[in-house]
Order: sequence, then C-alpha cells, then structure tokens
Amino acid sequence: MAAVWGGVLSFFGLVAIPVQLFSATEDHTIRFHQIQRGTADRVRHKRINERTGDEVPYAEIVKGFPTEHGWVVVEPTELEEIAPGRSRSLEIIGFVDFDDIDPIYVRDTYYLAPSAAEYGKVFALLRNALHQAHRAGIATLVLRNKQRLAALMPGEAVLHLCLLHWADEIRDPHQQLGGTLPEQTTSSQLELDTAVQLIEAMTINWAPHDYRDTYQQKVRELVEAKLSDTAIEKALPPPRSTAVADLMDALQASVEEARAARTPRK
Repeated sequence: MAAVWGGVLSFFGLVAIPVQLFSATEDHTIRFHQIQRGTADRVRHKRINERTGDEVPYAEIVKGFPTEHGWVVVEPTELEEIAPGRSRSLEIIGFVDFDDIDPIYVRDTYYLAPSAAEYGKVFALLRNALHQAHRAGIATLVLRNKQRLAALMPGEAVLHLCLLHWADEIRDPHQQLGGTLPEQTTSSQLELDTAVQLIEAMTINWAPHDYRDTYQQKVRELVEAKLSDTAIEKALPPPRSTAVADLMDALQASVEEARAARTPRK
C-alpha cells in the first residue's frame, strides 16, 4: 500500500522520526457508473472551459481565487512553498486525554508508521508512553495542500493519526437547526429510571466485527436479482413515531423485550 504522505514526526522538542502516513480505512460502497437510460452508453464528466466550450487538459488547470479586480492565479508549487514546514513536518504541540476529544471533531483516520526499521525503537517509545498515559498527541501537518489538525493515538503496532476538524468548521446546532431543536424539558424520575433500565438491559460488549453493512448486501442482491430477472423482497417501512402519551408504555415494553432477548432459552 502506497503512503499518502511522508515527513518528519517531532516531539519532546528534540526527537524527530521520519514517518509515513497510510490510509487506515477503505470504502466498501458498491460503485455504479452513470449510463444513459435505454442505452449502454457511459456518461462521463469533462473539464470544460465555460467561455470556449473546449475540454481543458488537467495539466493546464491552476487554482484561481475571485476578487473584484479579477482572478488571482496560484500555481501548485506556490502553495507548496508557503506550507508550514514545507509540507513535511508533523509536530506534536501537546498532549490531551483521550476522553477530551469530542467525536464530532474526528474527520478521517490514518496509520502512522516509521519510514525505516532503525527508527522503530523511538517510535515504539512514543506509542507505549501515549498508551500508558492515556493521552493523545495534538499535532498539525499539511496534507493535500491543506493544513490539518490531528490527534495521534496509540495502536497495537502503529500510531493512529485522526484528522480533526478545526473549531470554526463545527456548526452551531442552535444557529443551524433553529426551531427544530427540542426545548429543554424535564423527564419524570420514573421515565428516567425506565430509560436507564433499557440502556442497561441493552448494554453489550463492543465488537466491531459483529456488524456489517446490510444495505450494501441488499444492493448486491438487487443487482443479482435483476440479472436473473427475479423479484426481491422490499424492506420494511420505518416504525411509526412514538406519541408522548405512549412513552412510558413503549419504554416498559422495550425493557421487557430487551431482557427477554438476553435471557437464554432452556
């Protein structure tokens, strides 16, 4: 697997390790091509000059920023030249507790590994120290012409580098959702106790491999059914909304159902 970035990881002020960044995830979504209905003709997107209507080769495309005086043209090499650390520095700013990172900030996850075996010992020291201290290293880097905020967390053999959103990229729900946000209401103690019972009755051990994308499986079945000209079973409609008046009955029934599901049959 090819590295998506390579540079130097620096921490503790004096230590620097050549490292490489690798994608930690992959998309298993089934990809469809666009074709014109009633034909087998592919529909493709082209880079078209709006004024001339001509297709533009990728090599002739540069970045432009619109201003009242016209376009400011920026070449890719110019972006590289102004990047902090010339795009090849990953510097740890400080360390925070794992639990202090709100999941809403996490954007993407990568594997970070030393670029050569000779740096394995000092790399392992950082990984083991982070694990024992229950800390994540907060760092910045330039990736794909953008400066990124990142959190380095210890994995089994590598570091997990989680790209984070900047604070000003997180939308304020009060401004974005407006009147759709629920009002601050209080629940009765009985409702709260019953809801807690339901959570406890449905508490499980986290095992990621127990879960799979059932929708993608249905998409595959749909493709196979169309190939064989057979019918496919439609999914059930979503459940109806619970009325406030029925809340306690629904909670209690859910608790009993969850408990029954976890009770082994004799």
